[in-house]
Amino acid sequence: MHLVILIAVIVLIALLFANLRPRRDAAASLGTSSLADGSGAHPVAFISRGKLFHQAPGQPLREIQSPYVQGVMDRMERSRQLHGWKQGTSFGTSFARRDPNEASPQMGIQATSAQFMPGDRILYFLKDDRFGGLFEQNLSDGTERRLLHKQNLSFEDLRVSGDGSRMLCTQRAANGTANICVMDPDGSGIREITGGDTTDTAPAWIPGKPDQFVFQSAGLARNAQGYVMALGPSSIQLGDMTKDTLTAVREDPQQDFLQPRVGVDGSLYFISRPYEVPRYGTSNMLLDMLLFPFRLLRAVFHYLNFFSLMYTRKPLTTASGPAMNADLKEILLKGKRIDAEEALRKGALVNGVPSLVPASWRLVCRRQSGEEHVIATHVSSFDIAPDGTVLFSNGNGVFAVRSDHAPQVLLRDHLIEEVVAQSASVAGV
Repeated sequence: MHLVILIAVIVLIALLFANLRPRRDAAASLGTSSLADGSGAHPVAFISRGKLFHQAPGQPLREIQSPYVQGVMDRMERSRQLHGWKQGTSFGTSFARRDPNEASPQMGIQATSAQFMPGDRILYFLKDDRFGGLFEQNLSDGTERRLLHKQNLSFEDLRVSGDGSRMLCTQRAANGTANICVMDPDGSGIREITGGDTTDTAPAWIPGKPDQFVFQSAGLARNAQGYVMALGPSSIQLGDMTKDTLTAVREDPQQDFLQPRVGVDGSLYFISRPYEVPRYGTSNMLLDMLLFPFRLLRAVFHYLNFFSLMYTRKPLTTASGPAMNADLKEILLKGKRIDAEEALRKGALVNGVPSLVPASWRLVCRRQSGEEHVIATHVSSFDIAPDGTVLFSNGNGVFAVRSDHAPQVLLRDHLIEEVVAQSASVAGV
């Protein structure tokens, strides 16, 4: 046992020494401020680190903040100041169950989706670990309407129909499934239109066919106890609400087909990437064996630290300052956890902008004739503007590409999760 621990210590020291300098360089790159080229002709919104940003043509990039959420945060801060005497005491620790060094509750509020609306408005969904809300804000004066606010509500992938009368979205359940829902744009009249032990996400309307939509779907693999063990390859499905039918459009056991969108000319756009089968190999088992003593010690330390805070009002460590935000290092893109530092070390660039995803993440256009061609590589998210211009992101920037032209950089940021373009109905097309 002592020999195993000694070997594990040597291996960990070697790994830390080898990765220390690259990680610092990568972290420094992640810490730089956002840059906006401002040369685009299309309004664009995007979600980065759970925050919603918007840039109009010729205007600087700005964050869209919810006045309702800010009001809640202000009330919580006043309450915290009023009861601040309890912090660091056994009373405050045992009854409030909060670490005095814990980050602000606002850090837990995340934007999951957004859509442009007529009248210079934007629709967005915000949630934390307990509540979710659908909001609409006027981009001109900042006034906001709270449309829907419920406990355990979680919407993603908002998509407003061409006539603005209905909206598709993804609703996730606690058992790991996700279904497509349709509702009115104000959040009323919601109903599920897909079901089963699957994750159905990323719905999009088909122009000119008001009752048809496409979406990505993947099956769930569960163990005997019912826990989700793996996610199958994602396929593209066509749904028809009038006929109540589903038809497979694109599927391959070796590929994931993600985020389908249909252009005004009927062409199907989607992201294609290799499907990775979850494996637990010999290397994983050996690593778990080597790290087991350290994980056990870490668990014991936190257990003792809790009792130290309760009875002596002092932690066992002298470390202080705000908690590190894991989102500055990792991001979940299309169901894959991406190590941003590792991606920056690899140095893949798109028009000089570092990419978070590899070249195997391709944006594909499939014509109605069945012909397919690749529009761009290193694509983590995209949307289609009314004039057919494709806006896409590689995780650290937003680009515009049209026909066979080279991608143009619209703006630069970090850890971009989703890109939203103005729809044809909003633009009056």
